[in-house]
This record gives sequence, structure tokens and C-alpha cells, in this order.
Amino acid sequence: MSNKFVVIDLETTGNTPKKGAKIIQFAAVVIEGDTIVEQYSSFINPEQPIPPFIEELTGIDDHIVKDAPLFAEIAPRVLSLLDDAYFVAHNVHFDLSFLQEELIEAGYHGFYGPVVDTVELSRILFPAADSYKLSELSSRFFFSHDRPHQADSDAYVTAELLLLLLNRLESIPTRTLKQLSRLAPGLKSDIHILMDELIREKEKSIEILPDFIDIYRGIALKRPDKKAKDRPGLIEIRFPHSDEEKENLMKGAFPNYEKRTGQFKMMDLVYQSFADGHHSMIEAGTGVGKSLGYLIPAAFFSIQTAKAVIVSTYTTLLQEQLLTKDIPLLNQMLPFPVKTVLLKGRNHFISLAKFEQSLKEEDDNYDTTLTKMQILIWLLETETGDVDELNLSSGGRLYWHKIKNDSSVFLHDKAWRHYDFYLNARKNAQVADIVITNHSLLLSDLTSDHSLLPDYDYAILDEAHHFEKAAGKYFGFSIDYLSIRLLLGQLGLYEQKQLFFKLEKLLNEIDRYDQLEHTFEINALIGDLQLEMDEFFKTISLFANEKLKDHQSAYKRIQYRLTGQETGKTWKVLVAMAERFSFQIHDLVKLLEKRLDFILKADHELSNEDKAFLDELASLLGDFREVRENVKSLFLHRQNRYVTWIEVDLRAAQNATAVYGQPVDISNYLQEYYFSVKKSAVLTSATLTVKQSFDYMMKELGLYGTNCRKEVISSPFQYKEKVKMFVPNDLPEINAVSIDDYTAAISEHIISIAEATKGRMLILFTSYEMLKKTYELLKESGFLEDFALIAQGISGGSRTRLTRSFQRFDKSILFGTSSFWEGIDIPGEDLSCLVIVRLPFSPPDEPVTEAKCEIIEEKNGNPFYDYSLPEAVLRFKQGVGRLIRTENDRGLIVVFDRRIISTKYGKAFLQSIPAIPLQKVNIDEIVEQIYDWL
Repeated sequence: MSNKFVVIDLETTGNTPKKGAKIIQFAAVVIEGDTIVEQYSSFINPEQPIPPFIEELTGIDDHIVKDAPLFAEIAPRVLSLLDDAYFVAHNVHFDLSFLQEELIEAGYHGFYGPVVDTVELSRILFPAADSYKLSELSSRFFFSHDRPHQADSDAYVTAELLLLLLNRLESIPTRTLKQLSRLAPGLKSDIHILMDELIREKEKSIEILPDFIDIYRGIALKRPDKKAKDRPGLIEIRFPHSDEEKENLMKGAFPNYEKRTGQFKMMDLVYQSFADGHHSMIEAGTGVGKSLGYLIPAAFFSIQTAKAVIVSTYTTLLQEQLLTKDIPLLNQMLPFPVKTVLLKGRNHFISLAKFEQSLKEEDDNYDTTLTKMQILIWLLETETGDVDELNLSSGGRLYWHKIKNDSSVFLHDKAWRHYDFYLNARKNAQVADIVITNHSLLLSDLTSDHSLLPDYDYAILDEAHHFEKAAGKYFGFSIDYLSIRLLLGQLGLYEQKQLFFKLEKLLNEIDRYDQLEHTFEINALIGDLQLEMDEFFKTISLFANEKLKDHQSAYKRIQYRLTGQETGKTWKVLVAMAERFSFQIHDLVKLLEKRLDFILKADHELSNEDKAFLDELASLLGDFREVRENVKSLFLHRQNRYVTWIEVDLRAAQNATAVYGQPVDISNYLQEYYFSVKKSAVLTSATLTVKQSFDYMMKELGLYGTNCRKEVISSPFQYKEKVKMFVPNDLPEINAVSIDDYTAAISEHIISIAEATKGRMLILFTSYEMLKKTYELLKESGFLEDFALIAQGISGGSRTRLTRSFQRFDKSILFGTSSFWEGIDIPGEDLSCLVIVRLPFSPPDEPVTEAKCEIIEEKNGNPFYDYSLPEAVLRFKQGVGRLIRTENDRGLIVVFDRRIISTKYGKAFLQSIPAIPLQKVNIDEIVEQIYDWL
């Protein structure tokens, strides 16, 4: 492209020019053609002090800008650079708004030419990128970015990114470019001008598409791999039984492989389980090489017997790791090909027929426009059609519901069958050797009439400590205000012009439409249902609040368990409302189904647009039916042996109200319908034992009475040499003081430890309330101003994003609760110190805990030793496992909760983790040893 682009980056004293924030550094990089031709940068005197936070972030202080020019002095140079150019920036409206303000204040006209936002363009052209932050994109594309948050360095990296984006844009098929160009005017920057120019250039010559791209029904997409052949017959191949054979195998992927005895042992255990037809539980410590430890024997067994092996995980993170990291290694080392397929539920896949139709609709908001553009690019790359590959905004996720793959009633467009990602995934799974899936889909297959998974008798359940929890959730029910409001919003009143309006508009075109109920009648019912829902959830919130008004937490999130013995006026009202709400949903669904049935039978030709929207409506009615069944199960026909509870965030009572129900004990079900019918299931995790015993997990999962072998394979890491554990003896007993006093005491210790370790700390809490109090105290103290404090639920972003932010700063502290006790991986020096604030017991009044304990009591068991303690020990093991992730890691664990050494049961925690030297000393001695150790 022959345009001139000026890439701008600014450092400023704040976020808003209207509130007096000023520029302290200006940088510009000029691109002409595809070359950087000029660079310019200058510090600027803002005539105001630079805030400490900005100084810390940028490294620019008052001294640096003291003798720098005022912006008015460089304004003529800035305008000459921008003359006849595109204004480009990463988050362009931030930089442009500052520049406009400064130019006008200096007596000049602002910039009114075309603008390009590299964030927006990156989101479109790299739809599967994890993040669109400049630092993340720099890492991804290996740009040298040595001084983030300095304008000259940021501007240069943004210029390199722009050149990459323009190059990517030029490689896109003309057909796709035309579709993007039609959508692009709905964006925030002027990308459509670039696209139109590129289309004109491309149309001057004949386009030759790459071999792997098809253009079908006007959409360019990656050609599906049609190599899926039937599963071959039995192959004569011998499992490597000797260590030497295993080592030779591993060297196919790791030339310098050093023998891991534990990994070899795991291979033999898994293979033997399958060959002998028995179940196994294998606890494999960190560093054993668990994934290849089960994938290798699974591959050999599958190829030898021509039987599929299912590998099920709890998290999508592990699924992705298996598919992108471990399976390629497996294929490198094996002397035969292994066909592996990742299989998810139908809603994960795109419906190309629905997407094709949605491209013709023009009433889009910004998020929908952007998501359509992302998907057009993604279709050139994806082999799976799985939404988890995409980085979508929340608005984009909403649009996905419109184009997801589900059973169609109207849009039977067989034209797309050849490209249907879902059907292709199912076909591939039927002939795969190894099928990777998740616990939820595995469980859904037990109850489904239409099985997604191929028939199988052999399975590996990784992250098996979560299998019981996944089963509880899967066989449970829930309703929440926001989800139901979203459903009603999609249907809409007639005047809101959503699906109901479209339905009535279509019916007006059909003869004898007057046989049906009047539009007004249904519209009134939708309005009544909206009002009823509001009142229903207000009453649910009121009921829980009344019951718990004497012991509400400062965090304002409450849980109230429904015991089945509820009485009182509010409860009676609530049950009556649940019944009314259920009937209203039933009546509405019946009336709308009658309309859909009328349209199906009518002699009226439907356009594809009509069919797509009718399918959307049919899917929505299915969601309403599910809501009705859940309301009945939770309030009207309570299930025996189910625990039911209300959750409310009192800061947004009605909006944040939900009701849940799930079986208290799923073990008998799993035993009867899963473990007794499968020939061999291998359950593995780093945390399956308590004090080296599998008894607790065996009970929870229903494996008692089955032929199940158990084995602990210890971590090969030298914990005695690599880790020290401290319990401060100058902190109060956690249950002896108030939360406020305890938080104040631990905050002082955190400051001392942080200064000694220079950050690199993960602090694990058991409650968000204490996390928030501690974070606020540390912020207010001012002692940790040099540190980046990153807190779950406060700093914003997903667990992965928070972890990345933690790793990016030299001096950082990560505060986490719940999900941070496991599944985060921070190897090396990024994490040197783990602080466990409190032993991770579930609160005794937490609904599921309370219900499980009651059942244990009924059977004359001990709820604390039979349930609460083992559950806490397993979580503690997960937490401790965050510290040492590789052979070279070393670090410190500080447990603030003195119960670990002051109580009899504390030994259970220490006996369940690798042997680590433990010292009970005061904070001064801990700090002294930290300086010596690190």
C-alpha cells in the first residue's frame, strides 16, 4: 500500500484530558509504502507534577521533563508529520483525544484525517489471539519491546505491528475482503478505506487462491480435511515393557531424555489396567510427566485392540495442552500414526448456514459487526469451528448464541453439510484412537439418547479429583435472574422488535393467520412474565435476606440453604410465585409453539432469513422449557437427597440472585451407571490421597466394591532441598480474634515478606472478603508502593490474564482465592514465595458441605474427619503444588494458620504433601532466612 501512516504513542499524567491530564512524552513513527522512513520523539513539560504511579509505570519523572519543550513548541512539527496521513495508534481514541485537546489549546486546528486503531485491526485479523495488549502481541510476534510504557519504544513496536497487519490484510482472499469492507463502516476506525483501496488493487489481476482455501456460497474457508478413514484393523505392535525400550521411545521427541522412573511406572500401570480390565487410581506428583505417562499406553492399547480410548479432563486449559503440546510429542515418538480428536458439545461449534444468513442482516451493533469480521478471518484458519479458539467480547458471545450449531427445525440447509464442523468432529471421533473430551460431556453421554462419544470401554479421567464435583453440577439444576432476563430480552415485547416482533411480521404474510391467538394477547403474556420474573427474584432475595439478616458478611454475598422445612408468609408467597411463573412460561411456550407449528404446516415459502430466525426462536423455546423444569425442581417438586440453596449479592440483590440444586451424594449413581459398565477407567491427578490413603476419593466417586488398583507415584523433585516451610509463631490463632484484627496482623507480615522476597509472591485466601480487606489495607499502608498488587476480583480479567500480569512485573504480588488454589502454572523465578493465609476448610454452613455432613451423621460417621478434613487437605495439596513446577524451581511456603501445627488434625496436612523442612519462628527470623535463602 502506498499510503502514509503516522504511528503515534503518548505518555500522559492521567487518563482524561478533560480533567487536566497532560502529555509528558510524544513519539511518532512514519511509514510510507511498507517501510519505516522517519522517527521522532520528545519529552514534554506538562507544567504539573507527574503522579508517582505514572512515574513508576513509565520511568519518566519531573526531573526528566523539567527542561523539555512545552507541547505548543512541538505542535507545528506534529502537524507536519500528520499532513496527508493516517493517524495510527494502539487504542487510537485515547491518543487522538489527548492530541486534539493539546493542539486546540496551543491555537491550532485538530487532526481530522482517517484513523486506524491497531487494537481493532488486531482483533479482526488475529481473532484467536489470547490478548490484544501491545506487550502480549509483541511477545507473540517476537518484536523487540525493551521499554514498555515509553512512547518511543511503544510507537516503534506499534509501527512493526501495523506493517504485519497490513501484510496480513493483503493476503486475505478478495471475497473475504469484500465482506469485511461491507461491515467495516460500523467500526470505530477508518479501516474500510484501506480495504476498499486493497480490493481495487486486487481486482486488477486474476486471483490465485491457496490450495487449502475453498469459496463456498460466497464464503471463503479452510478446506476440511477429508482424510478420515475407517479405523484400521488390529495392528501387531508390542508395548515397550522394558525401561530401555521406553527410553528409546521417549528419545524420539526428547533427544536428551533423562529417565523418569515414575513416568515409566505410570505407563505400565495404565497399560496393565486396560489389558486386565480393571479400574485404577493413580496419584502422580508434579514432575512425573503424567500426560505422556497415560497417553503412550493409551495409544499402544488402542492400536493393538482397535478400540477407542477416551481421555477426559475438567478444564479446557488441560484439553488445549494435550492437543497442542502432548499429542504432537506423542506422534513424534511413536512408530505408528495415532488419530486424536477433541470432542466438545454441539453448542461449541459454528453453524455455517446460520452464519451465512446472519451476514445478510444489517441491524448490527458494534460487537456483532466486529465478531462477524473476526469469524470471516477465523474461517480461513480454523479446522475445528470451535468457539473456544476465538477471543470474543461479551457482546460477541451473545452473537455466538445466534449462530451456534444446534438441531434445526426450519433451516435444513444440506448445502453446508460437507463443511459442518460438528458433524465432521463426530465422524472423526468414531474412527479416532484417542478422543479428548471433558467431564461434563462424558457425563451427558450417560443420559443422552443420541451419544456424541463413540462406544467405549476404556477411559482416562485426568483431574479426577474434580469428577465428583462435575457430576454434581451436571445432574443439578439452577436458575438465575440475569440469564432469564436475557432470554426474555431475546424474545422481546412486540414494540421492542426482537424475535416475537419478527414472528408476528411473518405470520401477517400467511393466509388464515386469524385462527391463532391475537398478537396483543401474547404480548400481554410476555409483559406479565417479565413483571412476574422481577417480582419472583425480588422475593427470593428478600426471603434469603430475612433468614440471614443477623449474620451477613461485609462482602454482602450470602448463601441460604433450603431444607425443605421452610415456613412463614414470605415462603408461601415464594412458592405461589414459583407456581405462577412456571405456568406462565408453560402458557407462553405453548402459544408460541402453536405459531411455529402453524408456519411449518402452512403453504408458505420461507426465505433462509425466515428459517434462521425461526430456528433461533425454536432454540429459545427449548431454553424456556428448561427454565420451567428447573423452577419446578427447585421449588415445587423437590428432589430427594438434593441440596438446594439461594445465592444473593446484596449489592445488586435482584440482578445477582440465583438458586441452585444438586445431588448431595453422586457416588451410587457413578458406581451403577459408569464404573460398573466400563471395563477400565484410570483416574489420575496430583491430589487423590489424604495421608497416603485413597479412601476418601474412593467413597466420593463410588469406587468402593469395584476392582480398583491404587498407586501413589511421588514427585521426582527434591522438595527437602528446594523448599522451606514457615509457620509464624507471632500471629494470633485465626479463630481467636476478629477478621479485622487477623487481617491487620497478616498485612504486617505480608509487607515484611514482600520486601524480603522482592515480590514474586502468590497469596492464597479462602474467602474473597479477607482477600479484599487485606488488599485494601496494603494499598492504604503505602509500604508496597513499588509493588504491582494484582488481586482476583479487583484488578479485573480472567485467571490467565491476572497470572500473566503477575509474571510481567519484576516486583509483583498476586492475591487469589478459590480457582487460584489450582490450575495456575508459574514456573521459574516468577514465583518464589507462596503464602497460605488459612487452611482451606469449606465454611460449615456452605450448603453442599452442610448437606454432606448431615448424611455422614445419619450414618453415624464423623463429618469433620470423613469429609471436611479430607476435602481441605486435597485443596491444601493443590495450593502447595503451585510453588514447584519444574526441576530447577525453589521457594518458600509461609502458612499463617497456626492450626497446622497446634492441632492434632494439622498433621493430616503435613503428612499429605512431600516432606518439607518446617520451622515455627517469628517474622524477623523468617525474613532473615528469606534473605539467606533467596
